[in-house]
Amino acid sequence: MGYNYPHPKLYRELASWWPLLSAPEDYAEEAEFYRKTIFSFCSTTPKTTLELGCGGGNNASHLKKHFQMTLVDISPDMLAVSRSLNPECEHIQGDMRSVRLERAFDAVFIHDAIMYMTSETDLQQAIKTAFVHCKPGGVALFAPDHTRETFRPSTDHGGHDGHGRGLRYLEWNWDPDPHDSTYVADFAYLLREGEGEVRCEYDRHVCGIFGREAWIRIISEVGFQARALLFEHSEIEPGSCEVFLGLRPND
Repeated sequence: MGYNYPHPKLYRELASWWPLLSAPEDYAEEAEFYRKTIFSFCSTTPKTTLELGCGGGNNASHLKKHFQMTLVDISPDMLAVSRSLNPECEHIQGDMRSVRLERAFDAVFIHDAIMYMTSETDLQQAIKTAFVHCKPGGVALFAPDHTRETFRPSTDHGGHDGHGRGLRYLEWNWDPDPHDSTYVADFAYLLREGEGEVRCEYDRHVCGIFGREAWIRIISEVGFQARALLFEHSEIEPGSCEVFLGLRPND
């Protein structure tokens, strides 16, 4: 099963609700982790960063203070959300598996949008895109939500209020078939507009899940030096989540 955009409603007709599901301020701590990681592993001081699968631009709203950001996403509706939040950043519509900008960056970053790569072929194509856009001595950072080893069924909930509207959600992550390379994130959104009318929307996200060995192997196969690094965050159990690095050798 490949990247089957545009099925999730969240990235189409519900995209304008994204900041109420996942607010930019909620990303400050993890964006700082990504910034420190990029600075730590680039061979020179990084100035430019390409984010593939930028979504609504929440990470970029913090990272743009430190880098000149170029933001790519397959969804024009999510790019519109990001443009309103990050008008000073360059925005380009494109598929992370195939987009070619004909230029290179000090760093390439793919956050949890990498989870929509649902086959090893998709994953390799996205990582190859990162490689061809990464300068020698630069770094690519991949931040999946789960690996096969760390995945556990889970639920989450949250949401925010905005100008004349509010959103609350329930998220259920589960794996119908532990023997394939996907799991499911089912969402129920309660959407309130105006004085009190609330409607419910159901949305299914089919996500990819790969073992640590597969990540390291694929990152290495495209030409990077691969490394795994523990993700550090105050709301995450220590040692429960990894990010993956691709270090591009100096030519």
